Amino acid sequence: MTANFSEPVQHTATTTQTGAPVASDEHSLTAGADGVTALHDRYLVEKLAQFNRERIPERIVHAKGGGAFGTFTVTGDVSKYTRAAVFQPGSSVKTAIRFSSVAGEMGSPDTWRDVRGFATRFYTQEGNLDIVGNNTPVFFIKDGIKFPDFIHSQKRLPGSGLRDADMQWDFWTLSPESAHQVTYLMGDRGLPRSWREMHGFSSHTYLWTNAEGERFWVKYHFRSNQGEHNITNDQAEELAGSDADYYRRDLYEAIAEGNFPSWNLHVQIMPYEDAKTYRFNPFDLTKVWPHSDYPLVEVGHFELNRNPENFFAEIEQIALSPANVVPGHDISPDKMLMARVFSYPDAHRYRVGTNFNELPVNRPISPVNNYSQDGSLRHGFKPASAPVYAPNSFGGPVADPARAGEGSWEFDGALVRAAATLHSEDSDFGQAGTLYRDVFDDGAKARFLDTITGAVGGVKSPEIKERAIQYWTNVDADLGAKLRANVSAGEPGSGTGEAEAANKI
Repeated sequence: MTANFSEPVQHTATTTQTGAPVASDEHSLTAGADGVTALHDRYLVEKLAQFNRERIPERIVHAKGGGAFGTFTVTGDVSKYTRAAVFQPGSSVKTAIRFSSVAGEMGSPDTWRDVRGFATRFYTQEGNLDIVGNNTPVFFIKDGIKFPDFIHSQKRLPGSGLRDADMQWDFWTLSPESAHQVTYLMGDRGLPRSWREMHGFSSHTYLWTNAEGERFWVKYHFRSNQGEHNITNDQAEELAGSDADYYRRDLYEAIAEGNFPSWNLHVQIMPYEDAKTYRFNPFDLTKVWPHSDYPLVEVGHFELNRNPENFFAEIEQIALSPANVVPGHDISPDKMLMARVFSYPDAHRYRVGTNFNELPVNRPISPVNNYSQDGSLRHGFKPASAPVYAPNSFGGPVADPARAGEGSWEFDGALVRAAATLHSEDSDFGQAGTLYRDVFDDGAKARFLDTITGAVGGVKSPEIKERAIQYWTNVDADLGAKLRANVSAGEPGSGTGEAEAANKI
């Protein structure tokens, strides 16, 4: 914003929130120049009360983040797999992305070692479609009932208010399904160079349905056209001290300069019946589908080309959720996904307000017709003559029975509390070992060993430290032996150590 001092400035009158003119921007109403302040100074009270409420509660997870807006354009043809209008040839829609860190609070440095949120929204003519994922194709746990416990273990102790390596590794080693994700986390991808230079994944499996009613299981992949680039522990530590908002600044400045980041959207597609006998449980969030089994299929091009005009209104209040689905795209029997479908909208109702979907950044471009009414933040309403219940005799909206079977799958069994059925090659450590042995090159393996040496070295409990060493031995025997030797020798590893292990995820 640049002022022109050569011309007189034309001021508008300051008003209260209800539009009444204000007598002073500088002086409260007092009993004489030096007396007590009057409680009935309505503008003072309104101004302070509004200020006290400028912040809404930060997100319990993914609190620190940033985002932007852009366009998604279909470049491939997947119409034989899904009838979702957004993915049909010729489609182009407005989009939003919010990037974030999982464990850090609002003021935490961007470059702490962490998983990065990669949450996308498509504003479609059939409603908002949200793909709420991360920069890794898997996650730490596979059942939503463990999510609060996992997050508690990565946050802070209730007494000291500090992060605690023992708490983190206690949870991880007692939850062996975490090994695949922790291998990603402790590897190079745990420290991306920027949000622009990392890939995004739905991680979850979703269900696509085509115009003929045929069903397919899919996983979404956003491949960065800037390439995938990462930084070292030392670089991350330096940036955490010199520029805590490094990622947020990088994204904003790139877009402001016209350097628009983009990703190509691909999907892996699994025929519906394959899921029953596939070697890995395809709905297990801790597993990937190897590309050799289900190669990437091109869908479209995703570009970010507009920064938020108001960060709070458009980024802090954006309410992304995997519950936001459209015809042709639905959820799968992934236990984590089914829990998130409840948890995300519930969190938004608490954090933003009951009618969070009426905010401009959340409002769909498609018509909204239902019988919801009242509640906090309600500012849109129907004519008084519109019916407020169903069924009714006055022309109110009615459900479409043709949609009844969409998004369904078969199951047969009593209600139980049990782990999902294991498939032939399911194991907690198998894919983590494959990632370490076959995907990491020699340099990545050396950096990985340094990182976990420092992280495990920060554990104080001998029992938990021993479990952590065994955890990595189960991933790869040679890796476990090297880790044991390093920890026994008291080598903290280069660029990481007790401070990083205790203060970062």
